Amino acid sequence: MVSEMLWNHSDVYQEIVSPVLNLMGLFIFCCFCSHTEKLADQIMQNSQVLAALQERLDSVSQTPSSYIETLPKAVKRRIYALKQLQEKCAHIEAKFYEEVHELERKYAALYQPLFDKRRLIVTGTEEPTDTECEWHSDAEDEEKLADVKKKVTISDKEPSETDNPKGIPDFWLTIFRNVDMINISLQEYDEPILKHLQDVKVKFSDPGQPMSFTLEFHFEPNDFFTNTLLTKLYKMKSEPDSSDPFSFEGPEIIDCEGCTIDWKKGKNVTVKTIKKKQKHKGRGTVRTITKQVLNESFFNFFSPDEEMENSLAADYEVGHFFRERLIPRAVLYFTGEAIEDEESFEEGEEGEEEVRTLCMRLVMPQTRCPKSNRQNLRKSCAQIYR
Repeated sequence: MVSEMLWNHSDVYQEIVSPVLNLMGLFIFCCFCSHTEKLADQIMQNSQVLAALQERLDSVSQTPSSYIETLPKAVKRRIYALKQLQEKCAHIEAKFYEEVHELERKYAALYQPLFDKRRLIVTGTEEPTDTECEWHSDAEDEEKLADVKKKVTISDKEPSETDNPKGIPDFWLTIFRNVDMINISLQEYDEPILKHLQDVKVKFSDPGQPMSFTLEFHFEPNDFFTNTLLTKLYKMKSEPDSSDPFSFEGPEIIDCEGCTIDWKKGKNVTVKTIKKKQKHKGRGTVRTITKQVLNESFFNFFSPDEEMENSLAADYEVGHFFRERLIPRAVLYFTGEAIEDEESFEEGEEGEEEVRTLCMRLVMPQTRCPKSNRQNLRKSCAQIYR
């Protein structure tokens, strides 16, 4: 009833009632603040309440290290003993990885005859027998059906010379095109050179030598450089860091060394010549000078920029990709089957781990790049793995 009266007389509400309500609210707020201040004063004077509050705050913000600091000396002493045991575990783990490396080296020798046979077939040096060519796939069934449909139209045609080329043309070039992490550095002017690439191998360090592996790129004689072999050496270590033994997670690459490419005159694709005009300050004459600057190329892989951590970190992962995936499964990267398998794996793993930041954790045992490069690696991989 009262509300209806006030509603019907809004002018009365605005002039009288509203100010009164505002004053009442202000009075209640002031009383609350006054009560709060008194309560705060009482708390500040009560040491037991203050101690309880402090303990509660400490428990909320406490970190594991701060918790350790609160433990009795006797307990800390036992923790130090456990850390010693943990450090010994790291050294045993290092020995494990060293033996795994020796096992890899042993089995690499068993794989090599198969890879040598692959090279002979790819280069056309050897023709596989009918028995060696026996293989059945769904794709072949589709090809047979297509052949039946086209039989009438092609039966009158004479086979051309290109119907049976030597070996498997552009085998490694096609693989490099198919793999994103390599294709991103591949330039159009690199491709005519890579047509001469006959084989890619990995060689492990000899027994008793420091842990390492070398990538070998074998070329046939060509018009671009005199080398028939280009190499990339990756030096590794498999021992805990004395200053931080608990960070050990397996072998890591500590350095890499490329090789010198003996380019023939005018064929070096890693540099380009630019012309620049210079004006003489005094005489005002202009002259044109030429100088060479670095050029983007796949062949920069053999001379990485050691001043760029991002480049080195990515280079380490590319090296391991060659070693662990591409060289052993080359034909599947040529056909694209390996890439399809990896894409299916990535879709299944999405959400559990960022696929591109793991940079193809391909190595078994897991191998990581130097600690200083890990954050940069994530950035560089985001560019490498599109």
